[in-house]
Amino acid sequence: MKNIFLLAGILCLAASPVLFAQEDTTHSATPPKEEKEVKKGWAFGAFPCATYSNDMGFQYGAFGDIYYYGDGSTYPDPLHKISLEVSHYTKGRTRAYLAYDSKYLIPNMRITASATYVNDPLYLFYGFNGGASPYYKELDANKKFYQTSLYDKWGAFLPMGIPPVPSAADADGSLGISYYHMRRDMVRILADFQGNITEHFKWAAGISYWYFKMADYDGSKYRYNPAATMYRHYCENGLIEEKEATGGHRLELKAGLVYDSRDLEAAPNKGIWAELYFNGSPSVTGDGYHYLKLNAHFRHYVRIPVGFIKAGDPVFAYHIAYQGTIAGRTPYYMQQNITSLILKQMISEGFGSYNTVRGTYSNRLIADGYAWANLELRIKFWSFKLWKQYFYLATNPFFDVGMITQAYRLEKMATLPEMSAVAAINGFTDTMKFLKAKTFEPVYTAGIGLKLAWNQNFIISAEFAHNFNKGLGDPVYISIGTNYSF
Repeated sequence: MKNIFLLAGILCLAASPVLFAQEDTTHSATPPKEEKEVKKGWAFGAFPCATYSNDMGFQYGAFGDIYYYGDGSTYPDPLHKISLEVSHYTKGRTRAYLAYDSKYLIPNMRITASATYVNDPLYLFYGFNGGASPYYKELDANKKFYQTSLYDKWGAFLPMGIPPVPSAADADGSLGISYYHMRRDMVRILADFQGNITEHFKWAAGISYWYFKMADYDGSKYRYNPAATMYRHYCENGLIEEKEATGGHRLELKAGLVYDSRDLEAAPNKGIWAELYFNGSPSVTGDGYHYLKLNAHFRHYVRIPVGFIKAGDPVFAYHIAYQGTIAGRTPYYMQQNITSLILKQMISEGFGSYNTVRGTYSNRLIADGYAWANLELRIKFWSFKLWKQYFYLATNPFFDVGMITQAYRLEKMATLPEMSAVAAINGFTDTMKFLKAKTFEPVYTAGIGLKLAWNQNFIISAEFAHNFNKGLGDPVYISIGTNYSF
C-alpha cells in the first residue's frame, strides 16, 4: 500500500435542467447572503438525460426526482425521495431505474430500496488484474482490422488470443475486431437499512438480488467478429470457468456500522461519513461460489473559513476506501461491483470511471481487492435564485489514486499462451514477476469538474480527468452526470 497522492487539473462544462416545482417557500427577512432556505410540500424535477462518458458515449432519455419536505422542518433533507430513469447510450447500453429513499418512513431508521435493469450489448471487458492485461488500442472497435497491416506488424504473435488469420466465416474480411466487448444483461433489486444507535452512530444491514446474463455480442448486428474477444479467449483458456461463463444468480447480504456527522448529504460543508461493513453471498444456486468481502470507507469534509466568497466557504473533501475478499471465491461477473450502502450513482460498479478512480476506463481493473483515495477542493463561486429555486455553481479540482490489493486468478492468467511473450516485450524474463508488477501498480489520475446544484439536493456534474498510467484511460476522460463522486 505505497505510492499514494499528487494533484493536477483540466476543465469542463455542465448543462442546466428543466425544472418543475410545486411547493411553499418561506424565507427570512435577512439580506440575501444570510437568507435562509426553507422548502415545504412537494418538489418535482424532470430532466432530459444528456450525459456523456468516454466509456458509454452520449446518453439520452429522461430521469427525475420527486421530493416531499412536509412542513419543511427537515429541509434540506426530504421526508421522502423517489428517483426514476429510463435512458439509452449511443454505445448500446439501455437502463431503467426506480428508487426510494427515506429517513422518516420508520422512526430512527433509513430505508433505501431500488430496482435496476441494464442491457449492455457491447459491455466492456478488459480482462483481470488491471495493467497485467495489456490494452491494445488497435483491437478496440476496429471495423477495418483485417484490412490493416497489424498482422505484418505482429507477425505470428498477436496479443491476447487474436486468431492469426481471419476465420473461415470471415474469409472476406468483412468483420472487424471489437476485442474488449461482450454482451451483458443485469437485474438488481436491493434494500438497505440503517438504524440509529446514537445521534451519529448507526447499524447497517441490507439484502440484494442479482441476475447476470453474459454472452458473446451479436456479430451480425455490430459487424465485429464475436470469436475474437477477450471474453471468448478467457473462456477457452479456463480463466472464466464454464459454470460462470454465461452469468448466474446471486443473493447478497450486508451488515456493519456507519458513522455520519455531515451537515448536508448531497454536498457536505463539514463532517465525517465513515462505513465499515461486510457483504457476502452463500452458494445458494449450487455453483460452488460463495464469498465474504470487507468494505471500509472514510470520508471527511473540512470547511475552509475564508469568509469572502458570497456563495459559501470552500470545502476540502477526501475519501479513503478499501474493498477486499476475506473468504471464499467470487464469480467473475460480480467482481466489477463496488458495494455501497447509499448509491451516489445508479450503477455502482467498475474500478475506474466515476465511481472510484476517475479518468480510468470503467471495469479496467477487475480483481479480488482494491484500495483507493479521492481528494478534491470544492469551491462555490456563484449562488443565485431562479424560478423560486436556489442554485449555486462550484468547481472541484481533484486527484485520485488507487491500486489492486488482491489479485484474481493470477496463476491461471500466467498460463495464457501469449503471456510469456507479453512479459518479454515489457523486459521481464519471469512471467509471474511481470504479472505481479503490473497488477499491483498504483493508478494516478487528476482533473477538474464543474457542478450546478439545485436546492442543495440535486447536483449536475461534469468532470474532465487525465490518467497518468498508459493503457488505463484516455488522455482526457470526460464524464457528465449527477452528484459528487463521494
